[in-house]
Amino acid sequence: MKYLPSLLTAVMLFGACQAQDPGSTLRGAPNPEPWNWTEAQVRSAVEQVRAGRDLTPDTWPNGARVAVLLSFDVDNETIEGLRSGSISVGPLSNGEYGSRVALPRIVDLLDQEDIPASFFFPAWSLKLAPHQADVVQASGMHEIAVHGWIHESNSILDAITERRLLSQAVDALEQLTGVRPVGYRAPSWNFSPNTLSIIREMGFIYESSLMADDRPYELLQNGEPTGVVELPVEWILDDAPLFNPLGDRYSAPREVMQVWIDEFDKAWEEGTMFLLTMHPHISGHRSRIIALEGLIHHIKTKGEVWFSTHADAALYVREFAGMDN
Repeated sequence: MKYLPSLLTAVMLFGACQAQDPGSTLRGAPNPEPWNWTEAQVRSAVEQVRAGRDLTPDTWPNGARVAVLLSFDVDNETIEGLRSGSISVGPLSNGEYGSRVALPRIVDLLDQEDIPASFFFPAWSLKLAPHQADVVQASGMHEIAVHGWIHESNSILDAITERRLLSQAVDALEQLTGVRPVGYRAPSWNFSPNTLSIIREMGFIYESSLMADDRPYELLQNGEPTGVVELPVEWILDDAPLFNPLGDRYSAPREVMQVWIDEFDKAWEEGTMFLLTMHPHISGHRSRIIALEGLIHHIKTKGEVWFSTHADAALYVREFAGMDN
């Protein structure tokens, strides 16, 4: 268990950074004294977006015990400066590594293993390197979904701007890939007070940014079912906070692999879902891709698994739950 201190430190520090971000919470009317809120104020704040019914089916396709959803946020230069406008050549080159080297390396591994995956693109990430669409789509089994326009902090935007940027992003991805994305992942893994209404208006069949469960669930808006499937994420199941080589955040890839294996094993025991988020410019390095290789080997050894894109998983649980009837 020697890996636990570094992993816990990484997650705690990453979470602290998120908490300090002024866009890291849903925006409402300013009120500096929440301890004096009425019951109605507390419930109103909490119920803007809430977890509804569990959508885990009784069985996954082909009698599998667990659904495995591998996802990649292809952020590249957008997270290495474009998002904030802090333009510096060094970080931008690290982002370019994602499209130039890391994405092909990861897709090659998935294709060799015959494993479908979902790739979430900020539109500008694909606009800067359009060949990435060909890399992802060549096998015909992967999904391209939307991850914002320029990895903007959507949780602090006004409704008009947030809607405009997401609409631009969807149109750009459709133009570059030939397919209109059906899934959304918020660039900041968070919602503004308007995000859920916007993604409902735009007709997405699933969303993948929130953390209320390990299993697929239906989103509620102000207590009412929305018909939107949530495929939840989790910082433990994200490579970014754990593979950051700066300071105390860093954890060795083989240690991170063991955390992912433990998470998968519990999902397998429960008969639910295992969803992992990676970033090509992070996990696509030679010393890190071994974590993904080892995880895949373990999963396949375990057996009774359904590897799926997010879109196919969302469609399956929607059908099982009768959401489109």
